[in-house]
Amino acid sequence: MDDKVILLVEDNADDEALTLRALKKNNIKNDVVVAHDGVEALDYLLGAAGSAGRQPHSMPQLVLLDLKLPRVDGLEVLRRLRADPRTHLLPVVVLTSSKEERDLVNSYSLGANSYVRKPVDFGEFTEAIRQLGLYWLILNEAPPAKGT
Repeated sequence: MDDKVILLVEDNADDEALTLRALKKNNIKNDVVVAHDGVEALDYLLGAAGSAGRQPHSMPQLVLLDLKLPRVDGLEVLRRLRADPRTHLLPVVVLTSSKEERDLVNSYSLGANSYVRKPVDFGEFTEAIRQLGLYWLILNEAPPAKGT
């Protein structure tokens, strides 16, 4: 299980630290790669293999994607991931503080596997991360990785 990488796409340093802390508190020991904006995320996932620290033919087990990102927003990242054959089946969980119904609908319309609002309370946030980890990293059967 420890070889399953999580890509966290988060521009807010506090939310990044909170997510990493919640993962650690729940003994989710997977390597976490952090992209701080949509361009970094797309470069990691779609750029030349190895150019962004990713091994050739390897993809993360899970992408935790914030929507409100600089340079390229989360919805556009999702749109591009679903349009590319290498990433169109990659599990993407939108993890956002947005309460806008249009963000929820657009996320699912573009192929998000799940949409989770970030709880404000740390205890609730930690529990949400625990459940995400349990489901997406242990219970869920991921699609087979495609070679690039």
